[in-house]
Amino acid sequence: MSAPPVALPPAAAPSAPALRLGYAGLIPFVAGALLVWLVRADALPYVTLALASYAAIIVSFLGGIHWGIGFRDGTPALFAWGVVPSLVAWVALMMSPDAGLVISGAMLLGCYLVDRRVYPRHGLAAWLTLRFRLSAVSSLSCFIGAAGA
Repeated sequence: MSAPPVALPPAAAPSAPALRLGYAGLIPFVAGALLVWLVRADALPYVTLALASYAAIIVSFLGGIHWGIGFRDGTPALFAWGVVPSLVAWVALMMSPDAGLVISGAMLLGCYLVDRRVYPRHGLAAWLTLRFRLSAVSSLSCFIGAAGA
């Protein structure tokens, strides 16, 4: 039997260090998407693997956030959803980069859409602006990288 969810106060907006780190996390996405279009053909497999791997790591991280929220209030659905991004990221990483990057880009957007419903319920609505910006740039980078792969 699980305890009922505990009402928690809303979280503060992201701090300056969180904003800096979040935006810095876009560097591998943007650099990877650009490099896919700029490198010689012999380097392309390494660049696409780097971009696809980073995308998979970030998608998995987004699932892990739901485990953290679930630890706070014990909502079983958060734990269940939390493993989905990792499983999808793993499958995407095993695919060819042109297809896998599309899956990762779509999953980054899908995670944001889920978070738009989950975050406000758990007092985290103040993080949604940052989440939108990071999701938009990272998913676009995946799609641009896939087009050049």
